[in-house]
Amino acid sequence: MTDIEFSAGEREAIVTEIKAYLRDDLDVEIGGVDAGFLLDFFAEKIGGYFYNRGLYDAQALLSKRIEEIGEAIVDLEKPTSVLR
Repeated sequence: MTDIEFSAGEREAIVTEIKAYLRDDLDVEIGGVDAGFLLDFFAEKIGGYFYNRGLYDAQALLSKRIEEIGEAIVDLEKPTSVLR
């Protein structure tokens, strides 16, 4: 797996969210640089868990859709004397 990287805009938005959460919910003030370090820590140490969950969810959705397509194809079959 490659490193999780964010665009400058995404990084800025996430850092803002981290600062707001710490301030509002934990009554802790933190600067943008420290929030950036915290983001880097989470991306490196636990980002893979979120990334993998996204992959698993996408795979499950794709499997469901493929099954639906298979059923739709069976519905399109014309009757013949040979059974599948």
